[in-house]
Amino acid sequence: MTTILIESLREFIEPTILSEGMELIDIEYFRESRGWVLRIYIDKEGGVNLNHCSQISEQIGDIIEVKDLIPHSYTLEVSSPGLNRPLKKEKDFTTYVGETIKVKTFKPLEQKRNFQGKLLGYKEGKVMMSTDNQEIHIPFSLICRANIQYKFSDPKKKKTNPKKS
Repeated sequence: MTTILIESLREFIEPTILSEGMELIDIEYFRESRGWVLRIYIDKEGGVNLNHCSQISEQIGDIIEVKDLIPHSYTLEVSSPGLNRPLKKEKDFTTYVGETIKVKTFKPLEQKRNFQGKLLGYKEGKVMMSTDNQEIHIPFSLICRANIQYKFSDPKKKKTNPKKS
């Protein structure tokens, strides 16, 4: 039921998001202790801010209400994907080449289900990444979850300033 609802939501709200020059990254619909939550992740070149999220929230809230897509109360949250951006579409694996990513597969590949390393690209239905000094090709159809792994700089490492002469 949730999958059908998410696909229906995608069909109705994605055109609005695209018309505003943004991209629909992901849709989550789940129950928390406070009730049902519909979380929409959006992004655009240069990132999104609170005004973008608020604007999209109003527009898609109206669409959901008019189309009566969710028949009970829920909380709508519109957000940026954050630093550890999920990689959902095939094109994401070409856009973020060079980034450190984390991938989880539905079933083991080379006796592992979790991989972390540098994204090398996407070709012929496979995500190519460098991990543990080896290159691995993961079929896109086997990927359960993938996201960028943002690395914060180590505060203990001091930057050295070359002496000026």
